[in-house]
Amino acid sequence: MKPQNSPPGIENAIRLSRDEHCISRKNISKNAVKVLYKLGEEGFNAYLVGGGVRDLLLGNQPKDFDIATDAEPEDIRRIFRNSRIIGRRFKIVHIRFGREIIEVTTFRAPHEALNEIADDAPRKRIKELDSAHSSSGMILRDNVYGNIDEDALRRDFTVNSLYYTVDNFEILDFSSGLNDIQSKQIRMIGDPEERYREDPVRMLRALRFSAKLKFEIEKETREPINRLAHLLESISSARLFDESMKLLTGGQAVDTFALLAEFDPGKYLFGPTIEAIEDAEAPASKLLQLALKNTDSRLAIGKSVTPAFLYAALLWPVLQKKINMQQSEEQNPGQIYSEAVSSCISEQLTFTSIPKRFTAASREIWDLQNRLERRNRRNVNSCFAHPRFRAAYDFLLLREESGENLGEAGQWWTDFQIGDTKQRDEMIEKLNSSNSRRKRRPRRKTNSDSH
Repeated sequence: MKPQNSPPGIENAIRLSRDEHCISRKNISKNAVKVLYKLGEEGFNAYLVGGGVRDLLLGNQPKDFDIATDAEPEDIRRIFRNSRIIGRRFKIVHIRFGREIIEVTTFRAPHEALNEIADDAPRKRIKELDSAHSSSGMILRDNVYGNIDEDALRRDFTVNSLYYTVDNFEILDFSSGLNDIQSKQIRMIGDPEERYREDPVRMLRALRFSAKLKFEIEKETREPINRLAHLLESISSARLFDESMKLLTGGQAVDTFALLAEFDPGKYLFGPTIEAIEDAEAPASKLLQLALKNTDSRLAIGKSVTPAFLYAALLWPVLQKKINMQQSEEQNPGQIYSEAVSSCISEQLTFTSIPKRFTAASREIWDLQNRLERRNRRNVNSCFAHPRFRAAYDFLLLREESGENLGEAGQWWTDFQIGDTKQRDEMIEKLNSSNSRRKRRPRRKTNSDSH
């Protein structure tokens, strides 16, 4: 049965009735609706919350549907057999429906409420209360449960703190979320500096949402960002890798990277790259912009994007800079290239961790560039059969589009791919004939030649 009483704190919300907003259940995941109704039948209050509500109000189709409830993780786990509790720092429940996962969280309360709640709470509840901060103010654990209005004020930005209920199809706003959506602003809930210290990744989220929604970052929310960017040093490189992927695979990679280059937090993700693209007209800088644009285009039509290709493009300006700096008569080009690649990847790993399978694939994309340029009978078929050929070919085309003169290698490989076996064999034969007609450099005469 549905709860008899409204959840405590709901009286603090601005409420929009069904005829005052544009959200329809038909645009919400059927599985998310199923979870909302099931929790209600079990006597709990449950709401669609966050980005899903925001995107529906903006007329966009949400990527994910998250739910907030007064049911605690163990209650949710008991109700849904297809669920599991994950996380220690912030306990959440994932309910799996085939490939779709509905994320459910319990209403959180401010950390100051811990002692007030614990005084009268049953022993079982006290055991579940878990809160901790670092000396810098960063949240280490956050499992203090509270009311819906407290939960709303614990969220990061006002546009992400709206709630939708299937009970009477209302929207609840506990901050200025509806106004900020209308005025297209990203505004932090609470004191921005304190909230950034709680979780420095919120600075990156502010930039991401600004690019994604094409909203301005509100003045007080924007002011501390450069000043507190150094706090990102306390975030694990693994988490920063995950955040970098969210930033660049949301469909607005061009605009997002522009903000990362403008604001100091970008230096703590892609410091070497941002330094290497100071000359925006350099081919390597243009290649990165083309790759980011290509990423957005692929995502817009439902194609996938691999971190390996993204990082190959992101680090290409760094690689070219290192190669140019290491030019030496004492080292052959192969040595210079190999050392530059290793240095380039090692340096980036001090900013973000990158799984080895991606760095290996990025390196293969780079390694194939020289082989794709220098075509001959020995390497054409092996290049074409290489698992990274397609990615390397796409990268080659970006290099040509950025202004590099590669002797029309891109067109040659395009023709080779669309040709049949006979045409490919003829192309290789012509290539070999052309190579054999090249003038060879005269061999330097040595003392042994005089004998």
